[in-house]
Amino acid sequence: MATAWLVLAAGDNRKHGGNGGYDDLPSEHYSWDSSVPHHASLAAGDVIAVWDKTALLGISVIEAIETGQAVKEVYRCPGCGKADFQPRKTKRPVYVCLKCPARFDVPTAGTKTVTTYRSRHGAAWVDMPGVLSGAELRALCDNPRTQHSLRSMRWEGLRSAIEETGAATSVDIADSAQRAIAGGHRQATVRARLGQAAFRRQLLQAHGQTCAITGPAPAAVLEAAHLYSYAVSGEHHSDGGLLLRRDVHRLFDLGLLVVDPASLTVDVAAPLLPYPAYAALHGAPLAVPVTTRHRAWLRAHRDLHRHGRPATAPASRGELDQV
Repeated sequence: MATAWLVLAAGDNRKHGGNGGYDDLPSEHYSWDSSVPHHASLAAGDVIAVWDKTALLGISVIEAIETGQAVKEVYRCPGCGKADFQPRKTKRPVYVCLKCPARFDVPTAGTKTVTTYRSRHGAAWVDMPGVLSGAELRALCDNPRTQHSLRSMRWEGLRSAIEETGAATSVDIADSAQRAIAGGHRQATVRARLGQAAFRRQLLQAHGQTCAITGPAPAAVLEAAHLYSYAVSGEHHSDGGLLLRRDVHRLFDLGLLVVDPASLTVDVAAPLLPYPAYAALHGAPLAVPVTTRHRAWLRAHRDLHRHGRPATAPASRGELDQV
């Protein structure tokens, strides 16, 4: 029997407050670390079913698992020091501890070194949004009552449940799940972006589920894009980022998509014009409002990729006033 794993990609609807979340793209990769139960149990060749607590998102087969080391942000209850607390949507203080009576607005922050894991499973991915409900998925788990982010199940049971809905499963998944896929684990040194999850949450709160260039999009495909080189600065600047769809983010980083800071319209580079979906973006206005500081970063990004000028942060308030 092939092993399958139900993995939680709750995004910004996570109830647990003890960490800053993970950089997941359900159709391509899934990340976790050594603080998660069963962290070392997943293997290449296992089926992976991704859900968001309410329904199935899709299924695939793990091609490989990359491991590394990273420093992780952790948050604890200031009362008991435990990480078991969660946010409340309407009541204040914001957080309630599940281990002690504490109620608080600001958790105690810290860091710890963890082993990181990232699955690669894009090749056989099949979108199945809502095909199975959260209750149906929980019932298929080996331990239906567990609250863990990584939950074991049998592929045969999952496949039967999907087939009963009338949805077609992928032959590639069924075949791949029965044979080991060349891969396994490889060691990698990871330089973690501290604060990236909080930076993305901030952008989602400011702009909603909207790609700044293409418009409304599911949160799962939106990434927090820096308008400058984070690798160089290592800082999350206020008004220095926008949400971009994953493919648009990559093209933006390469300079194939830039934004005119005066008209706030998209400038598509010539290599993209043969592709209708991207060519149609040329001259389109940004889909979200931006600040004067956003304009300054966008000007620097445009000048770097269109005119070869070094991209630097706005030097002064006076420069911002001239943008």
